[in-house]
Amino acid sequence: MLLKLYEKNNDPQDLQQVVDILNDGGLIIYPTDTMYAIGCHGLKERAIERICRIKNIDPRRSNLSIICYDLSVISEYAKVNNDVFKLIKRNLPGPFTFILNGTTRLPKIFRNRKEVGIRMPDHAVIREIARMLNAPIMTTTLPYDESEDIEYATDPELIEEKFGKTVDLVIDGGMGEISCSTVVDCTGEEPEIIRQEKGILD
Repeated sequence: MLLKLYEKNNDPQDLQQVVDILNDGGLIIYPTDTMYAIGCHGLKERAIERICRIKNIDPRRSNLSIICYDLSVISEYAKVNNDVFKLIKRNLPGPFTFILNGTTRLPKIFRNRKEVGIRMPDHAVIREIARMLNAPIMTTTLPYDESEDIEYATDPELIEEKFGKTVDLVIDGGMGEISCSTVVDCTGEEPEIIRQEKGILD
């Protein structure tokens, strides 16, 4: 199912429909400030396991990431010291994934790695959904085969054609990008950029 949403002035019932799907353990595809992504309720382990199977991710070997609505929520799910908080505050919302040590508020599937990626995309639609959900959204980029033209992943109608039977809802937020977030590891003594992509650290 394809649902058209806009940066603002969306019908509250449309937004509530997305929240209900997430609360029921469903999977959605949605726009971010980088590529379209696939996600679920970040505290529902079975839904997270479904995404890991779709992406062929082993959660014991790969970091999982969540979208938080705002800065005040991050400390519930990740350990943040003052310096890291200042760094995050300067750069979020934006195209970054900050790797932090997770807290026990996260489901067991995250605690295999003891770390969590924190995203706060500069995109009104998905942040409003996270706010209404009142919970983090587990997030990962769309699966794609390197032999395919990645351009399909920017067009919500093509995305729906490809993944419509795999997920419960595809949000049409207009044409997406093919860039990824910059990944910053904040688990050591000094923050370290481990993947330089769209985001330029301030």
